[in-house]
Amino acid sequence: MSLPRLLTILIGLSLILGLVLWLVSGLRQLYLQAAFVSPLLSGLLLLVIIALLGVMVWAFLYYALLFGRPKPSQRQRLKAPRDKAQAAEVSLETVRRQALQIQDEVARQALLARSREIAASLGRREIHVVVFGTGSAGKTSIVNALLGRMAGAIGAPMGTTDAGQTYQLQLTGLDRQILITDTPGILEAGVAGTEREKLARQLAAEADFLLFVVDNDLRQSEYEPLSLLAEVGKRSLLVFNKTDLYTEGDRETILARLRYRLRTTISADDVVAVAADPQAAMLPGGGQVKPDPEIMPLIRRMAEILRSEGESLVADNLLLQSQRLGEEARQLIDAQRRRQADQVVERFQWIGAGVVAVTPLPVVDLLGTAAVNAQMVVEIGRVYGCEMNLDRGRELALSLAKTLASLGIVKGALQLVTAALQTNIATFLLGRAIQGVSAAYLTRIAGKSFIEYFRQDQDWGDGGMAEVVQRQFQLNRRDEFLRVFLQEAIARVVQPLTQQSRTAENADAEDVLEDAASDSTGKTAQYEWDEQGAIALENDDWSAPAQAPKDWS
Repeated sequence: MSLPRLLTILIGLSLILGLVLWLVSGLRQLYLQAAFVSPLLSGLLLLVIIALLGVMVWAFLYYALLFGRPKPSQRQRLKAPRDKAQAAEVSLETVRRQALQIQDEVARQALLARSREIAASLGRREIHVVVFGTGSAGKTSIVNALLGRMAGAIGAPMGTTDAGQTYQLQLTGLDRQILITDTPGILEAGVAGTEREKLARQLAAEADFLLFVVDNDLRQSEYEPLSLLAEVGKRSLLVFNKTDLYTEGDRETILARLRYRLRTTISADDVVAVAADPQAAMLPGGGQVKPDPEIMPLIRRMAEILRSEGESLVADNLLLQSQRLGEEARQLIDAQRRRQADQVVERFQWIGAGVVAVTPLPVVDLLGTAAVNAQMVVEIGRVYGCEMNLDRGRELALSLAKTLASLGIVKGALQLVTAALQTNIATFLLGRAIQGVSAAYLTRIAGKSFIEYFRQDQDWGDGGMAEVVQRQFQLNRRDEFLRVFLQEAIARVVQPLTQQSRTAENADAEDVLEDAASDSTGKTAQYEWDEQGAIALENDDWSAPAQAPKDWS
């Protein structure tokens, strides 16, 4: 309980106690006065007082129990998982439900297969230890030294892949079997090296316990993956290998530097120095002798950690893996919804452009209101599982349209579109085209803003609607986007307008020629367009030649 709340309760109880004492004192005086006047009256008064006190106690207990009863949300919290393993099971069940929403069959099956693997791990009595580090740090020698001391001999690998080899170990005092995996080195050159590093990082992320091997002071390129793994809660030991190559003073200096650099990431006790494969020493007679590996500091620390924290390490890792899988499922669903919502915005932006271009608005200030379609808001909400009626859609659309105008985005959109179109189309079509393309541009900004709104569970965030709209405007005014958008706008809006205008001009020209060719007798000459675009006259009477006027000489 927090200190302010405790002080409030103590002050309240003190006030209540004072009032009770004052009430008892007053009732006692009243009773004495009543007894002095009439014993019968004092008896009745005592019964009334006892009854009132009984009612007060009952009311206090009733409301105390009422307010102390957990609310529905509190009762739900009481059903929270009792341990991390159960939490992992709950998380995996959530993942399986999320997978039903994923339309991509390949992605859905991969997600379900991974969830089954994690679920199977819940019942296994294993601890997975991964040896991780650069290729030159001596990871394999670490594995060989551990196997020789802990298992008596190197066992057959359980499985060999491009990612390394996995061996079985057994540690006295631990009822779980240890699986130790030797991974490829990180920070290797070339495409193949990059792929091997990717696999090694994946194995490290899935490990219950991590041995990070170095052979000198920690480099920045080594610190980055180690710190990332530590941030997600990966239990790690830093193993300083090849200490036989350094003098005792240099070895202690490097060890001190490692512990200092990792002081916020790894405990000093979890930085150990070993010589897993020491170099042979020269004998005075010219021969060589191979020293035994100095691996005991690592064995002792591993044994201490795995015996005391083994169960917790496995549970932590399974919970972490299930949560990461849940996050992957959410990302897949979010990407799927984004594509669907973008299609809605794409459709409505060109619908709005066509409507405004055909029927231009008398006042350009109304352009923002015309661009934000309430039905678009409703359909985007439906993509994100939010059912709303058209009235709510209109309310949101009107609010965003006002924001577009107040931020000057309507004016900014008109300026951008005008500058881009004024050199591409005829002057008499310019106004209609500008309004149509601007409406499409503003619809896009509005639609993208509503996508962010629904992605955040119908929340505009700390900056409110204005910040979201302004950010979308900045994102959609970049040169690379505007180039593609305007090309599509010319194809969808400007060219149809131009074609419509030409068709109307041709129709007007034909009407004028038909009216001019009508003779005085009411006969109407027939006109056609020949291949060169000239007009040919078809006379009704082909047998009689046309008569020239008398004044033609």
